[in-house]
Amino acid sequence: MRISGGAARGTVLSVPKGDAVRPATDGMRQAVFSSLGARVAGAGFVDLFAGSGGYGLEAWSRGAAGGVFVEQSAKAAAYVRRNIALVAKSARRDAGELRLVQGDALAWRPAAGQPAPDLVFVDPPYPIIHDIAPRLFAGLLEATEGADDPIVVFEYPGEIELAPEGWSLIKRIGRGARQPTVGFFRRG
Repeated sequence: MRISGGAARGTVLSVPKGDAVRPATDGMRQAVFSSLGARVAGAGFVDLFAGSGGYGLEAWSRGAAGGVFVEQSAKAAAYVRRNIALVAKSARRDAGELRLVQGDALAWRPAAGQPAPDLVFVDPPYPIIHDIAPRLFAGLLEATEGADDPIVVFEYPGEIELAPEGWSLIKRIGRGARQPTVGFFRRG
């Protein structure tokens, strides 16, 4: 798995072995960031269910101002930490713009004084999506309060349809059944 664009393009990310983490494919991340385009430069982000940190690190490589990675697993969090250092060195950027929070993605809210994120990347374990989606999107209404037109980028299986209260699906890429898809959601 590599960073596909920006200052750290080509940097190989470390991924935990086994089934615990299912990182987004390089092709899916390229499609996501092609769709986001100029929205990434200067944006603040949060990468929920970070896994290896691929979505957030791709955003940072492409010019995002900084962000937060939220990962509950200590093993996966160690990989995020390692990947932050790799990408920072490759991009010649200060990793101080990035923060790792080891904790529950559903409970995350911006810290006091921290601005609401412009971009929210969500890539949870597929089996829990139906159970967490309503609570997650409700929490994101609160977490993105004050952001100017935040976008939630949510990866999920193609056979699932999400229609979260308070959010509108504005774009979807990769719609094949039993294939990953990404939905772009806007408040309202």
